[in-house]
Amino acid sequence: MNLEQSIAYYHSLMRFGMKPGLSRIRALCRYLGNPQERLNYIHIAGTNGKGSVAVMLSEIFRAAGYKTGLFTSPYITCFQERIQIDGVPVDDQSLIEATELVKEAAGKVEKDGETVTEFEAVTAAAFVIFAKAKCDIIILETGLGGRFDATNCIESPLASVITSISLDHTKVLGSTLEQIAFEKSGIIKPERPVFCPDTIPDCAQAVIRRICEEKSAPLTLVEKKDILTQQETLTGFDEIYRGFRFHVPLPGSVQSENAALAVETARHCPGFSVSDEAIRRGIENTKNPARCELLLEKPPILLDGSHNDASTAALSSLLQKQLPGKKILAVMGMMADKDIDKALAHLLPCFSSVITTTPSNQRALDAQSLCEKIREKNVSSRPVPDPIEAVDLGLTLLKNYDAMVVCGSLYLAGDTRRHLMDRIHELFTKGS
Repeated sequence: MNLEQSIAYYHSLMRFGMKPGLSRIRALCRYLGNPQERLNYIHIAGTNGKGSVAVMLSEIFRAAGYKTGLFTSPYITCFQERIQIDGVPVDDQSLIEATELVKEAAGKVEKDGETVTEFEAVTAAAFVIFAKAKCDIIILETGLGGRFDATNCIESPLASVITSISLDHTKVLGSTLEQIAFEKSGIIKPERPVFCPDTIPDCAQAVIRRICEEKSAPLTLVEKKDILTQQETLTGFDEIYRGFRFHVPLPGSVQSENAALAVETARHCPGFSVSDEAIRRGIENTKNPARCELLLEKPPILLDGSHNDASTAALSSLLQKQLPGKKILAVMGMMADKDIDKALAHLLPCFSSVITTTPSNQRALDAQSLCEKIREKNVSSRPVPDPIEAVDLGLTLLKNYDAMVVCGSLYLAGDTRRHLMDRIHELFTKGS
């Protein structure tokens, strides 16, 4: 098996299981010798922000001198990004070897009458890789929800983090904030500390509090009143959290809450000693591709994978605050199963014109249909189905605008990020 065959194996599996539950991932891990039992975890769930908090914590523990594993999804540029050790995507050979073991174990699960899904297989491979590398701590991000997410086969994490609760994946997680909070609270384990922000809606907070009480899990709320931000730009901002000052190299005020959550979790992670200096350096070293990522400062070119109500509202807020009155060209592609009307309501007031495109995913809304929706809102739009051609056209037209934003889906970000960076280098920075 080579690298291409390994990645193709995961993609050949079902994306979702035939029924919810942890029986498949537990069986798969059992056949692999339960590698997940040899590791320490911080487990993170949330509608938005979990990826940012996960990367911050990974960098913090690296800065503290611990060998740190990071499991996150989806990937943006290459599959190996999902499994990282000390900030570096897993090497090809380690992924190949783990995949061979997972494929063999999945065959045994199938003989037992179950079919392993793609995410379950990748999660199991991550456990194998992290255990073999003897990582000190794993920052483990859920894929979807929490209660029945494959990552929730771990028994007792050092701590659980819930970053936010808002409406998304409602067909799977439920149509109310309370239902979604219940699903994400599934990662809460008996007597293990839980961290979340106080900006989570009260009805969802009540669910989290109840489950923490039932499981005797101490709950720490990060309070917004304790957070002060200064000197905000598209390259980041300075933050003071309860008297502790540091720099966050990520744009958007929502990141201030994510950073405070990372600080609180790192300071109170049982069994690990993390200094304030390690926290400061870790956050300052954080990079999170396709999350309001500034690819070029002059003229501003932003790449953002926001795709639900809360995240598109955050992007809109950032643009209105940092680029007020500017003429902005957007390249946009979205999944058909998202709340497109709400996303457009947030974003279209920021854009002078939109190039619509079709991300390379079977769930994507076609460029023409998205274009028609935008034109109905009296915003100039034109469809360019191929994502690469769409961003190339955007770069060509950029001379007529003050800024460009590529947004609407992490799949679109994955389709275009590498090409965008290469073209930006050729057009704006080469030889400068």
